[in-house]
Amino acid sequence: MTDLILKVLAAFLLGGVMGGDVMRWVKGGADLRQEGSGNVGATNALRTRGAGFAVGVLLIDVGKGVLAALGIPLLHLPGLVPALPQAEMGFACGMAVALGHCYPLFQKFRGGKGVATLAGVFGALLPMALPWLLLVFALTLILSGYVALASIGGALTAYIYVVAFGDGPLSPAGRFALAMMLLVVFKHRENILRLLRGSEHQFKKAMLVHKWLAR
Repeated sequence: MTDLILKVLAAFLLGGVMGGDVMRWVKGGADLRQEGSGNVGATNALRTRGAGFAVGVLLIDVGKGVLAALGIPLLHLPGLVPALPQAEMGFACGMAVALGHCYPLFQKFRGGKGVATLAGVFGALLPMALPWLLLVFALTLILSGYVALASIGGALTAYIYVVAFGDGPLSPAGRFALAMMLLVVFKHRENILRLLRGSEHQFKKAMLVHKWLAR
């Protein structure tokens, strides 16, 4: 059990290494929490700091998801017996890194929405689900311009894929996908309310179909 606690804690703390903060330390400038939507993720970085800055944020946030899911479960801690099989430990650490990103300990629990980090975890542990997740995300964003709707759609797609083509809803993968879908929905609860009120911000640059039809 100590092995599980230490690895989950390590993944949670890794999740708190925010791509937006790392890029700000490297590039300088204001805290993303004080600009745009106030979110520290890649979408707000793109709106407020440009594509290069946003790509850096995205790579860091995705990368820590991969590292937590694949790297931390492989650690052999002296004197401790692995508490879970490697695959199950990967899901536990994947969940912890996502929570650490959403609620970073050293940033007063003001983190991001967890979508990029979860994409890294899914890419590491459920690579067959990742293309479908990304496809639904991209299509929803292109058609609607709503990043929140695209994020929720991607998380829902990942869960449906695991249930339909994986080991079922009660498997470790199924429970992980369900928990992460609920986390994504919860983190976007304010966006959902704005969508219902018609006041949610649209990422119009991504609405390629709308641009094509407007010609």
